[in-house]
Amino acid sequence: MKLAWILWLASVLPPQTADSLCLSTTVYLEARDQSLRGQQAVAEVALRRRDSGLWGSTVCQVVTANKQFAPSLVSPGTRLSNSEAWTESVNVALAAERNWALPAGQRKEIVPGASHFAALAIASPSWRNAYQVATIGDHTFYKVQKLKPRRVIAEAELPKGVSKG
Repeated sequence: MKLAWILWLASVLPPQTADSLCLSTTVYLEARDQSLRGQQAVAEVALRRRDSGLWGSTVCQVVTANKQFAPSLVSPGTRLSNSEAWTESVNVALAAERNWALPAGQRKEIVPGASHFAALAIASPSWRNAYQVATIGDHTFYKVQKLKPRRVIAEAELPKGVSKG
């Protein structure tokens, strides 16, 4: 299947299903040749970024943000043809989403605080001198900036007469 088809499919699916598909695709494109731990770390960075809201409020928005993850960097005609790696990527993505749905103190974090990663053998990002959280396989994970989950404003905190929606 081609990347363009997957991204189109994600655009018509319900948001939660689309996010699972986008995360699976990102794990496949970024880390299919990495260890399970390396794949989990890639998924974790994408989920952490989603929570911050700085790159979008959905996983699909985050991983397709300009020049941030493979879905926005590789050709839309790229084929995801390794079915075994695809199955593993889907399993990793779904497990990562279940883990990330837990309260922050109960999550198993692979790369705590990491907001970025790079395969330094093929990339030389401007932030490569940031704090290194871990190196797993070919990827080095960095805490480039402190990401805080976006704050959800409770109805009670809104000015009188203003409602969410």
